[in-house]
Amino acid sequence: MIRTVFGSLLALIGAAIAVWSPFRSWYGGRHGSRFRVDDLFTGVGVTPDNAALLGSLFLPMGFAALLTLLGVLLRSRPVVALAGLIVLAITILWMVRQAQAAGSLTAGGPGLDTGVAAAFGAAALMLLGAAALPSRRPRPKPLPEQEPQLQTEPQLQTEPQPQPQPEPQAQPPYEPPPPYDDPPPTLTDLPPLPASPPDTSISPPSPQTGPSISPPGM
Repeated sequence: MIRTVFGSLLALIGAAIAVWSPFRSWYGGRHGSRFRVDDLFTGVGVTPDNAALLGSLFLPMGFAALLTLLGVLLRSRPVVALAGLIVLAITILWMVRQAQAAGSLTAGGPGLDTGVAAAFGAAALMLLGAAALPSRRPRPKPLPEQEPQLQTEPQLQTEPQPQPQPEPQAQPPYEPPPPYDDPPPTLTDLPPLPASPPDTSISPPSPQTGPSISPPGM
């Protein structure tokens, strides 16, 4: 977060200085807004003809400033760096054309002035801001959703097959038990029962009944 704020601030300050530089003196007291941008792409070099504002060095500087603003909004390091390179390239190309027209370049007085220094400073701030911006990491791609597989053929329900039952084991045929070696005992072979003792208990005398008296006249 700190790198983003710091890099964006440097780039925006550089863009502001780049837009401000054409209104300063570039060479011999002549402002950058007086130099024609078409003279940079001709073999003749810089001409003394004055240019309109949108046909002067203000045009590439303003375009670089808008590109810097776009790069800051998108947080794009390449876009901000491209804007700084445009300002640097325009300034160096102008110096080449000015030297071609004047035969030499001198600094101070009738030579290079504050406008050129401001343009170089703006390009340096833009490049530093691009370097300070954090690189954008690619977002991880979401996993593709698996589409449900369509069943083309109905699944047949198979009945469970009966399990084979174990065969019953064959039992041997019934055989009668072997005869006894000795015949079974009979009643005569049993021992005699012991004799019961005589009954010596005295029974109580039975009550005697007297003679029955019948009523008279019977």
